[in-house]
Amino acid sequence: MKIQLGRIAHARSGDKGNLVNIGVIAYNPEVWPVLLREVTAERVKAHFAERIEGTVTRYELPKIHALNFVCTEALMGGGTLSLLSDAQGKSFGGGILNMEVEISDTMLALCVS
Repeated sequence: MKIQLGRIAHARSGDKGNLVNIGVIAYNPEVWPVLLREVTAERVKAHFAERIEGTVTRYELPKIHALNFVCTEALMGGGTLSLLSDAQGKSFGGGILNMEVEISDTMLALCVS
């Protein structure tokens, strides 16, 4: 079944210049394999296709069941150069939680119980 990532994980994000950093942290360690399989650098880039013009690099933090994404060229130059109304990376954390991921009914029950 497909669900929004926000049902099984939470996120934090920030920026530095034209770079955005997005952290995705599993609510439950049992969902870690789902994050590894479903939340890839390619899918994150596609999810934010209208915002990320550069690369997306994924870093795995298995001891804390988290992923970190570094996204380049994501803020049209950054807070001081961009004409975006919100030229900061704070909104990316909320935005990634809308990404759909595939998860089994059994795994979902285990993760959100």
